[in-house]
Amino acid sequence: MALLRIGSRGSQLALWQANHIASLLRGRGHAVEIEVIKTTGDKITDVALAKVGTKGMFTKEIEEALAEGRVDLAVHSLKDLPTEISAEFEIAAITQREDARDVFCSRQFAKIDELPRGARIGTSSLRRQAQLRALRPDLEIEPLRGNVDTRLRKLESGEFDAVILAAAGLNRLGKTELVKQIIPAELMCPAAGQGALAIEIRAGDAITRQAIAFLDDAPARSTTTCERALLNKLGGGCQVPIGAFARADGSRLHLVAVVARPDGSKVLRESRDGDDPVKLGTDVGEALLRRGADSILEEVYGKGVVIPQQP
Repeated sequence: MALLRIGSRGSQLALWQANHIASLLRGRGHAVEIEVIKTTGDKITDVALAKVGTKGMFTKEIEEALAEGRVDLAVHSLKDLPTEISAEFEIAAITQREDARDVFCSRQFAKIDELPRGARIGTSSLRRQAQLRALRPDLEIEPLRGNVDTRLRKLESGEFDAVILAAAGLNRLGKTELVKQIIPAELMCPAAGQGALAIEIRAGDAITRQAIAFLDDAPARSTTTCERALLNKLGGGCQVPIGAFARADGSRLHLVAVVARPDGSKVLRESRDGDDPVKLGTDVGEALLRRGADSILEEVYGKGVVIPQQP
């Protein structure tokens, strides 16, 4: 069998993900190599991203390597991948999804409700900040930069009373010791595609598509397609205060979605059921726009709200 070259970011979590896919491919008899590629998002380590709309900051350079034929497939966290994919590429597989929810991590407090007034809580996400501020406007919410180890170290050193992270990354890396609460999606709606891995290939590369077809998971495909349809309708990327979480029950889907003001003063929530992932996501997006989501997003884009660095 031909050698398959995987393009990946170099973070601990990204490499875990790339090695996980490599292991599954080797189990099918393929020879696999991993090429580490530094993306724009990886290069910006000490400056907050001051403008919303920097789409593809964790994927652009990897896609360039794919287009040039330096790699055959790219492994992405799906939430980092823009909803509009260039015609040069296709998402050939979405793997079985990890827990999509966010988690509350702390050394001494069991859940968000137990944090004392004025407690310091760290998060890298405007989406999380907005929902946290709506839940607990009395907390001090501060940006939290760095990889998973760095963030947990800052928590353990007492720099924060708690941090909010994605369950999927902690589960994959086996770093769940400080997880105290899995936050229900109804309290903190996750990012669209959170917990899912996307395998991107060159459009029309039938050989690679066939080699990775076994990785595509139907429930993960339908739920994330639904979430990304909502995100596409709202015109948002992974850096705006939009949450989307779909659950599958057979062919039936239940979608919960949120659009929030960054200060938490207004949180729009919508949930519906449906059978068609794209239609459901689009319908919920339209319902949120009718209720005023457009003015919230316009405010975020127009003011160039300072966006904390993404993982």
